[in-house]
Amino acid sequence: MDDLTTTPERLDPHGLPMVGAYPDYANPDLVMAIPLSARTVIDIGCGGGAIGAAYLRRNPRARMLGVDIDRDSIAMAQTRLTEAAYCDVQTEPFPFDLSGGVDCLVYGDVLEHLADPWAVLARHAELLNPDGTVLVCFPNVEHWSIAYRLLKGEFDYDDIGLLDRTHLRWFTPRTMGTALERAGLALCDVRPRAADPDGAARFTEALAPALASIGVDPNDYRNRATPIQFIWRAKKQPRPRLVLGATMLPPVGGVSDVRVIDPIRGLATDPSLITAIKPESELSRVLEGAPHIAVLHRPLLIGEPGLARVRSLIERGYLVVTEFDDHPGFLEQRGVAAADLLTFTAVHAVQTSTEALAAVLTEYNPEIAVFPNAISELAAPRNFTNPERMTLFFGALNREEDWAPYMPVLNEVLRAVGPRLAVTVLHDRGFFDALDTTNKTFIPTSDYATYRDALASVEIGFMPLADTPFNRAKSDLKFIEASAARVVSLASPTVYDASIREGENGLLFRSPDHLRMQLLRLLAYPEAARRLADAARADISDNRMLAYQIRARTDWYHALWARRDELTEALRARMPALFA
Repeated sequence: MDDLTTTPERLDPHGLPMVGAYPDYANPDLVMAIPLSARTVIDIGCGGGAIGAAYLRRNPRARMLGVDIDRDSIAMAQTRLTEAAYCDVQTEPFPFDLSGGVDCLVYGDVLEHLADPWAVLARHAELLNPDGTVLVCFPNVEHWSIAYRLLKGEFDYDDIGLLDRTHLRWFTPRTMGTALERAGLALCDVRPRAADPDGAARFTEALAPALASIGVDPNDYRNRATPIQFIWRAKKQPRPRLVLGATMLPPVGGVSDVRVIDPIRGLATDPSLITAIKPESELSRVLEGAPHIAVLHRPLLIGEPGLARVRSLIERGYLVVTEFDDHPGFLEQRGVAAADLLTFTAVHAVQTSTEALAAVLTEYNPEIAVFPNAISELAAPRNFTNPERMTLFFGALNREEDWAPYMPVLNEVLRAVGPRLAVTVLHDRGFFDALDTTNKTFIPTSDYATYRDALASVEIGFMPLADTPFNRAKSDLKFIEASAARVVSLASPTVYDASIREGENGLLFRSPDHLRMQLLRLLAYPEAARRLADAARADISDNRMLAYQIRARTDWYHALWARRDELTEALRARMPALFA
């Protein structure tokens, strides 16, 4: 099977490895369309299981099933998916126990290969749970390249692509939508996948006079002829739509990604949710009659200007939520008086990251939801490649008071072990300059992807936090990020003792001398260090994935809207000036 994916003769024209007759490729748009909270997913025509493998990195608890009629492909899929089996869906039922129903059916460029796709869709749709979803990715018969071939008198089939010689049926978005409705499904939305938009524009421009002469608007034609594929989303039963608009501060230290970008992307996999990240001024009514929730990321609401911002959103029909993952003292340290701060009191509800923070914020607003920081996707580990050398990573903001007491011992160890221990530092130049070693690398403040990439290349994460009220309200984000990358955490007990089981999934240190002992222990036993990191990664996979809280987030937003009158009256009592 390795030969199928590595031999040069088994690469497609784009350099993708082949499995069976098709590239071993996970369509990213299709992967991101699978509901993140799904429990059982069936990939029909799964090939080598690339789509399912990509989805399991986002939702490891899911039961990912696959069927195909290529036995080489199934052999590979069986190494990637929960279950995979040979099955001709045109004549055979799925060979799986589906007593718990199915949450999502995925047809990735499959239905066009079937003699009677309408019957297959209808039969499979009966297996869906009431809230189940169907995803169909299909080639667009209206693509400009097909019209171009026809105009030249050509309609030659290819081994792969729009004119794949095994295609039996052709669809436009409208005809595929009709097929889904005939199967008893409720349509949600259809999304284009474009390829070579410049080519489509040139072709449309050349045809513009002819199109106009037959009453076809050239712009409309270009929109229909540009996508090479479309993805339809449909549900077993229609569900009330919910509009979720979020704002976001400029990304700093990954907080924006973890608290806003990733959750919004995850929620968007539910076809009943309409989500967007926009400036506050651009949040508007999207769908009349639907609930509208505005989630403001760390808003600084002070005085009448702050009230005016919330008042404007309420007038636009929004229920307003503050997303905040820091101690209110953070703002006081920056000169904002607690008495003037309306960030928590002048909104309907607040969402945060820890129970400790919730306890503090409840003093301002009783409507609090805790959504712990979580990992959106588990990337393949790529550390622990050299047992003779390990790298310690430090990447945090505003931590000098936390790390300064440990720097003498850290330098002592660095001098003692020489090149066996390197250090990578992100952002904190003071920490980097204080290190007494030449085996060190500095990375300036960067985006979250760079941070995660740097973290993935080390073996030890150094996480000092002094025991202060401010720090005790922090989350264990550094631990879950490190653990997801299979990095062993070496941390202080503040915050992290709730996540690290000493000697099982990481190590804690309670003094400089204890840090020396624990660090030397990791360096002396790299295999044991890797076992700790593997166990921590397994913990994240089992318990700390964003996928596992998507249902809770969605249910909370729906529940807030159901109680909007009650919440608005409570807000009026708490902040009468807002309604003056």
